[in-house]
Amino acid sequence: MLLKRLSELNGTSGAESHVRNFLRQHIEPFVDSVNIDKMGNLIAVKNGHLTGPKVMVAAHMDEVALMIIDITSDGFLKFRPVGGIDARILVSKPVLINESIAGVIGAKAIHLQKRSERQKALTFDQLYIDIGAKSKDDTSGKVKLGDYAYFMTKCEPFGEGLYKGKAFDDRAGCAILADLLKKDSDFPFVAAFTVQEEAGLRGAKVAAYHLAPDFAIVIEGTVAADVSDREEEGWVTELGKGPACSLMDRATLYSPKLIRWVTDVARQKEIPLQFRRGSSGANDAGPIHVSKAGIPTIVLSVPCRYIHSFASVISEKDYTACLNLVYELLKGFFIYAEGYRD
Repeated sequence: MLLKRLSELNGTSGAESHVRNFLRQHIEPFVDSVNIDKMGNLIAVKNGHLTGPKVMVAAHMDEVALMIIDITSDGFLKFRPVGGIDARILVSKPVLINESIAGVIGAKAIHLQKRSERQKALTFDQLYIDIGAKSKDDTSGKVKLGDYAYFMTKCEPFGEGLYKGKAFDDRAGCAILADLLKKDSDFPFVAAFTVQEEAGLRGAKVAAYHLAPDFAIVIEGTVAADVSDREEEGWVTELGKGPACSLMDRATLYSPKLIRWVTDVARQKEIPLQFRRGSSGANDAGPIHVSKAGIPTIVLSVPCRYIHSFASVISEKDYTACLNLVYELLKGFFIYAEGYRD
């Protein structure tokens, strides 16, 4: 399964090469051309000889991870997050460094903590990675400052029609985009597998400026908080209700006309669709939609429980519905673009 392969690859912001190389090999037989820009984005053109509006479909390759910033005198590794990670979820979790060195995230044992310490959540300064080394010299021979530590999680079926794994934000989007490129189609589009989204939406800014598309679709993973300790209005999205269409977020106000068209297509094709109830966070649409003279952009996201953690959960129904909806939108962009006025 493509999603499993992508989920289990390691590649954080600025270190996406394993993911990029795998995707390039996977999609090359199905596209006109593939290239890597100076930023590291993987750009593929599908049916470039056909006429029609230039549509860019983007999904980011990078995942959240941990960067090693110090080695203590007794051989433990200090770290900082790359991307948004909640320090409270990290203690006792296994990680992998340099694709071969296993470690465990540790902290002072609870029975050694003062009462005041136990009443506060652990911070990154209180955590370290234990690789079983005996000294700083022992550790320094295996790990260097600037190396990355990744979550160790297998992607596998979970419950009824669900999958659990790491990096679904946004390897689910990458898998959908790769599946779109493999489909037989009679419309042109450009796929942009972007870099450094988790570190500031950087790769998409370069890709959008260079490609200068007429329209853009961003395929993302987004928060699903449909769990028992949250009121329904705070769920943001729900698993099993289809992809989530964003209305606004911290970086983008989405075109009402474009949103109405997406909603109409989903209804006509009987594809489930929900709206993202929340405006926090941002994604690659932020730099894309303000590139050059402006690019009408829409975001469709696969809802993801426990996002940016060791084990996230998505629905296979949502994944399939997102794939089908983006395909239908790409088929209809030629007609839509004829009458588009913002």
